[in-house]
Amino acid sequence: MSFHCALTMAGAMINFTCRPRGRGGAMGNSGSTAPAPLGKTHVPDLEWKVHDFSALVETKAISALSPPFHCSGYKWFLQVNPKHKQDDKGNQYVALSLGISPVCLELGHTVHAEFELSIFKHSKGMYCGSKANYNFDVKNTYSNKECLIPLEELLKSSTFLVDDSCVFGAKILKIDVSSPEKKVVVVQKKATTVQNLFVQKKGFIKGTYTWTMDNFLELDSQRPVRSPTFEVGGQKWYIGMHPRGNRSSTDCLTLGLYLDSSDELFIESRKVVQISLSILDQKNGKYFTKTTGLLVYTCPEGWVLSNFLPLKELNDMSRGYLIESKCVLKADLTIFGSSIDG
Repeated sequence: MSFHCALTMAGAMINFTCRPRGRGGAMGNSGSTAPAPLGKTHVPDLEWKVHDFSALVETKAISALSPPFHCSGYKWFLQVNPKHKQDDKGNQYVALSLGISPVCLELGHTVHAEFELSIFKHSKGMYCGSKANYNFDVKNTYSNKECLIPLEELLKSSTFLVDDSCVFGAKILKIDVSSPEKKVVVVQKKATTVQNLFVQKKGFIKGTYTWTMDNFLELDSQRPVRSPTFEVGGQKWYIGMHPRGNRSSTDCLTLGLYLDSSDELFIESRKVVQISLSILDQKNGKYFTKTTGLLVYTCPEGWVLSNFLPLKELNDMSRGYLIESKCVLKADLTIFGSSIDG
């Protein structure tokens, strides 16, 4: 069995900076200035309506990740960060970033994309936002955050927020691929993909699973390993692991959480989840943990942390992650809502 990740955290939610825009709305150098006024953008490839936006803010999630949309042979995602701290005063901004599935990428290839990230302005009946660009590869699958509007302003606005719902957009304008084959990509015109995100204000479903292995050092380093299945929210899940890393990161332990492929319910449910994966420091009884934002699960390809923990730290017996050949992993899963098409 092999694992292929549709969602990755290799740079997805760390080391992000908001960038001030230069002329024409293009990204400039890193900085902490407030974003420029929003400009009119094209009709997006993805229209993502977030219902109960205040509930998304109240979850304290660092981000929400859309279902995928397809453009020119690549699978893309839109990430919304509802409470990004943009400036030196700590003011919070709603920020967007564009992601690409690493399954679509080849080692040694760089996908340079020009795109627009936007929010729908109901009073004018049009999308407003900014143009940006980014070089995507297997280790850089999410663009920099583009700050659109102060969170406080959005929550008080009837221009962008109607019935506690707002609509975000992403459009791919141009794609160039740097590769030995000098691949040419033509951006194809297609109908807008429409998705809806529903976030519950209460009644969250939570589950925890602990996976204890006594033979970690005997595992085949070239083959992925999976835990027994466990159930949360009426669906079957499992932890997947590459003991010596995957193609995106060969010097780190790779962990992921997956829907079991024998569970056909995932096709219809499209649950909105938040995931934490942990490894136990057995000497001190403390877990080292990494957590996602909110994810829309649409397929069993899973959420993957390619660079969960450096192998150097894992194999350092003084750190307590390995005691002889024993290793303890944990998955925490919270279901916050659902997503539907159209």
